[in-house]
Amino acid sequence: MSKSTKNAQTTNTWISWNKNIKHTYKNLIKVSNEEEMMDAVANNVSLRVFGNRFSSADIHAGTPTLIDVSNYDKIVNINKETKEVTVQAGASLEKVINTVQACGWCIPCLPDINKITIGGALATATHGTNGFILSKYVSKFRMVMADGSIKEFTEQDPEIDAIRVSLGLLGVYSEITFKCEDNYRLHIKEAPMKDADWTAKLDGFLQTYDFVRILWLPHTNHGYVILGTKVDKEFTFKEKSAPKYYKNRRKVSQKLYKYTHKYPSFTSIANKILYFLFFTAKQEHAGSLYDATVTKKRGATMELAEWTVAYSKFQDLFKDLKAMLEDKTNKAYVHVPMDVRFLKKDNAWLSYAADEDVVTVGCVCRNSPKADDYEAFEKVEEVFLKYGGKPHWAKRFKATYSDFEKLYTKWNDFGTLRSKLDPTNKFLNGYLTKLFVK
Repeated sequence: MSKSTKNAQTTNTWISWNKNIKHTYKNLIKVSNEEEMMDAVANNVSLRVFGNRFSSADIHAGTPTLIDVSNYDKIVNINKETKEVTVQAGASLEKVINTVQACGWCIPCLPDINKITIGGALATATHGTNGFILSKYVSKFRMVMADGSIKEFTEQDPEIDAIRVSLGLLGVYSEITFKCEDNYRLHIKEAPMKDADWTAKLDGFLQTYDFVRILWLPHTNHGYVILGTKVDKEFTFKEKSAPKYYKNRRKVSQKLYKYTHKYPSFTSIANKILYFLFFTAKQEHAGSLYDATVTKKRGATMELAEWTVAYSKFQDLFKDLKAMLEDKTNKAYVHVPMDVRFLKKDNAWLSYAADEDVVTVGCVCRNSPKADDYEAFEKVEEVFLKYGGKPHWAKRFKATYSDFEKLYTKWNDFGTLRSKLDPTNKFLNGYLTKLFVK
């Protein structure tokens, strides 16, 4: 009997991090090495893989067998000559970046939270700002294919751009090799700015700064603008810190938003209170990209959505989006902030930035148990789809196969490759079947 079979558990319920997605399963297989992973994939007919369960989309469970990779998290190799680090797919971003930084390197564009597992982050095109999606910094994918065999994909392989964002549908990531760069120091300035001002200055921001992120605050007419510049070690400045009570923003937000599912118009008042309390102080600090910009913990659960639109269409979209949210005839009031970030175009088939520079805009519900009553998710998505926007694969959306067929030029090519690499549909659950099978 294999180790993975010994670790199998029966009759239980899988629950996502915010408890909004639940599935029963027959077998839970916890793997800690590649041999166990190969065995689990080869000997099960329907399976999904999960790590730290941070997705708001129903992509990680819903099959009879589940594979837990949270203990498959070792640092496999560090190549100091090529500046490459190879890790197992269950490693957290935190573990990977700590290893990378200890070498004096960085991955030059990082997501905003460090608890996610590398495999899940790559498979869903997780990203930061002012760079590429995270998977674009991978030089080699080592994967367990549907028959349990191992195959490696590098930049020389024609399938690599499909593999980069594959939602676990083409195989299971086993080991990931990141191509790193020398680490750098980032000087960050943060300050509130009126919507008319930050939108007008956006082109200049992106041409001037190495890091641009806008925490947009609907119903307040402001955004909180975060700008970063690469500086040398000798650069000096006067640090400005936010008041200590700023650390309580999420707790205060939850209390203010607690009943907004019943009284949605109160959201606009809550947002003005939150803006006044937590988004008016000017801040100035410096550190590595990871130290200065990545959230080290997420103290409360929430429901998340995010959409992406071509940068060339953003100004027009923003005007429509703001008008819709200020229209009192609907109940689409948005909790703050809406996280606005920027991605460079790439060639990954299912990347949000496929073939064009894009803007990503997040949408959060601070009261996750009541997310189904949060009308903003649906209304905001309607605006983005009008402009050819794409939803984040790991977050909440209602877009369907027919939408994606129009949004992604390589959609049908991906479907053909998926059928070739997974002819028995081993890696599909019910949710993904609706998205990827016509």
